[in-house]
Amino acid sequence: MRHARIPLFLFLLFAIAAAWPHSAPAAPRAEASADEAADEARAGSVAIEIRAQARGRLKKFYASRGFWPLWASAGKIGSEAQSLIGFLETAELDGLKSSTYKVDDLREAMESARGGDPRQIARAELKLSKAFARYASDMRRSPKVEMAYGDEDLKPKKLRDDEVLRAAALPKSFKDYVASMEWMSPHYLRVRKLLAQSVERGGSEEERRRLRLNLERTRVLPGPWTRHVVVDSASGRLWYYQAGKQQGMMKVVVGTPETQTPMLAGTLHYAILNPYWNVPVSLAQKSIAKKVLSGRSLKAMGMEVLSDWSASPRVLPPSSVDWAAVAAGTQQVRLRQLPGRDNSMGRAKFLFPNDEGIYLHDTPDKDLMAKRDRHLSNGCIRLEDARRLGKWLLGRPIKAASKEPEQVVALPVGVPVYLTYVTATPTEKGIGFLNDVYNRDL
Repeated sequence: MRHARIPLFLFLLFAIAAAWPHSAPAAPRAEASADEAADEARAGSVAIEIRAQARGRLKKFYASRGFWPLWASAGKIGSEAQSLIGFLETAELDGLKSSTYKVDDLREAMESARGGDPRQIARAELKLSKAFARYASDMRRSPKVEMAYGDEDLKPKKLRDDEVLRAAALPKSFKDYVASMEWMSPHYLRVRKLLAQSVERGGSEEERRRLRLNLERTRVLPGPWTRHVVVDSASGRLWYYQAGKQQGMMKVVVGTPETQTPMLAGTLHYAILNPYWNVPVSLAQKSIAKKVLSGRSLKAMGMEVLSDWSASPRVLPPSSVDWAAVAAGTQQVRLRQLPGRDNSMGRAKFLFPNDEGIYLHDTPDKDLMAKRDRHLSNGCIRLEDARRLGKWLLGRPIKAASKEPEQVVALPVGVPVYLTYVTATPTEKGIGFLNDVYNRDL
């Protein structure tokens, strides 16, 4: 067999490297390494005990992580356990019973684990996981408020213990996940804190009733680790979340008291660029027909007449319409506004299946966003910054390929959107409520 020749410069390089004196690691680092090794050994002993003690769904979860502890580190139960106990002791705020979670047993198990016995640490570890999984799952029960679902998969459902724990183990900081109740929406945690304040300072029954009603509305919202959009029709604001954080927020215009934006959850699947706007029949009668009768051109208004309400209507000349009959309400006509700068849909709309015909869309009337009360639409949601939301939804800048009307752009993945109504809000004085425009707090 022929041997490959090593180039001279490589041979010299290897020789120098071999002869170079290697200094011994610093003593503090050696001590740190020894401590780390001891911690790993303790954790390994705890893992062996977890494997021996775990049963059912808990065993399935721990097996998926090599039986490594979730609550214990360096032979000690972490501070996140105290955060959990704080929530369990006040579970009545969530409409649950603290006694269900046997907090005294948890405290006893944690106290027994203080001695460092791997068997006791594993026992406390499993009790904490069991209590946490049950509590988080109980909180996901169906709320006691009306909510329409355009997507049945978004209905709250109780989760298995291993599902709850797997979701909790994914974030970088389990400690922060528990302390901030990140399996629930930030909106839920905010209202829960207000309810706790009310109970602590002896607020009125009426105040607590409204707070609990608001809490129920936020119960259906997912935690920030789920990619989703929330629209609050009480405050006229929209938030979007991903990877444990709020990624953005903007103002929105929502329905009037007469044309309310419903409580609704669905999944956004696609955007339409350069959209048409189908003019409501009532608007055609009360406004457009009268303008045409006064001599205004339909073309100048950027509109056209369609033959019917089918998916493929014919365009008709405006002269074919009896505008006086339309204005009188004795005849109906289908009108649509052509795409363009002044189109009521703006440059884009974002659709999700629902029976109410609700969607999110751009708007040319940006001045409306400066208003304090933005209950001004027919029910749909007008966006302050459709481009920004579109970029987040699509993962790239939202831009039409041409001026062609109604360009459909599928989202890379469906994104849940929740339309809610939260009047409870923190104030400088403590607890406040926004104006109950829709009378849903009654």
